[in-house]
Amino acid sequence: MTVLMLELNEVNFEHVRDYVAMGKLPHLAKLLAEHPLIETISEQNYEDLEPWIQWVTAHTGLPLAEHGVFRLGDIVGRDLPQIWEALEAQGLKVGAISPMNANNRCKSPEFFVPDPWTPTRVTGSLLMKKLYDAVAQAVNDNARSRVTARSALWLLVGLGAYARPRNYPTYLSLAASAVRRRRWAKALLLDQLLADIFVREVKRTQPDFASLFLNAAAHIQHHYMFNAKVYAGPHANPEWYVDADVDPVLEVYEQYDRIVGQVRATFPTARLMLATGLHQDPHPDLTFYWRLRKHEAFLAKAEVPFDRVEPRMSRDFVVFCADAAQAATAERRLGQICASDATPLFEVDNRGDSLFVMLTWPHDISAAFEYRIGNRTLNGLRDEVAFVAVKNGGHNGVGYLIDTTAPQAEDAAVIPLSALPRRVARACGVTWAAV
Repeated sequence: MTVLMLELNEVNFEHVRDYVAMGKLPHLAKLLAEHPLIETISEQNYEDLEPWIQWVTAHTGLPLAEHGVFRLGDIVGRDLPQIWEALEAQGLKVGAISPMNANNRCKSPEFFVPDPWTPTRVTGSLLMKKLYDAVAQAVNDNARSRVTARSALWLLVGLGAYARPRNYPTYLSLAASAVRRRRWAKALLLDQLLADIFVREVKRTQPDFASLFLNAAAHIQHHYMFNAKVYAGPHANPEWYVDADVDPVLEVYEQYDRIVGQVRATFPTARLMLATGLHQDPHPDLTFYWRLRKHEAFLAKAEVPFDRVEPRMSRDFVVFCADAAQAATAERRLGQICASDATPLFEVDNRGDSLFVMLTWPHDISAAFEYRIGNRTLNGLRDEVAFVAVKNGGHNGVGYLIDTTAPQAEDAAVIPLSALPRRVARACGVTWAAV
């Protein structure tokens, strides 16, 4: 039996149930009616509740204390057995589309396309590799709304090659929404493309196990949960940010509902697993997210020494240095950058000869905003950062799992997220073992 795992990052199934009660989401409603909603649990400390930590647990069967991967992209270079190579080592055919913080350690997968933030190899056609490069560029420059001409060309070629005709109306609608500056439409369009690639590759290669990771819901919930019809809290997003009568959360849930329906219709005999890793609750405050526009230029202006800089998701970037001494100097210099009230603008994690940096200033940045670097007082920061979002959702360590071989009569269980690889292996008829 083919086992397909849809990783719907951070989806809140309590909200799904609320939408189902409104008559929405028919395919997810059918799954909930036929199968138990299993809860998964992971880390206890809030600072450890990040999807790039939880999905490593879901893929390796190890909690954070054992896998030690705390940052996005840090899986590369670690000797950690993951579900794909463990199954492959037992003679099974495997594939993956955009698994978060996963390293392509397989010898000969049917297909393996990493997430846009993890520097590991792509296994696939030349077109797939070119499309991956284009997606990675577009995603990492999303805050600046910058897509290079080369990336745009390969995105169009990829859409022409992989978009399923039945979803052409969806693509056209999302493209029109993006033109109307509905910022979340681009995330929806990417997830639709990833889903179409997944369906095509699974049909073409017929793997024993394949996974698909979709991130638009996590992105949209973080930024627009206050607009959800199922949100009952006190906050509302500013009108300049999003119209009050728009519900982006429902839009992404409806898209996922269609994707689930299409996957089930295309592969009716497959065992389907839906996993969320964790979920989001409404954020209690209004918090702004910012991202540097030109990382190298800003660091040079601040006299922060570095060899190179790699942007990561949202506010994050990695500063690579020549050695530990230069990294210590860079850390000290970044620590001197603060607002006029002495609040640091950056959080820095020194990892020896590199720094993982997050721009953490949580408030508005006006044209008159002043900040300090050591004894120097500067302004103009508003021109050097890009507004990312207003934080609407925060992480909750409880995730959800639906397994289509489990009948509704079975009691809904609570299992550790680390049990997921063993469950997948058992579903594939093999054992979960390190390779």
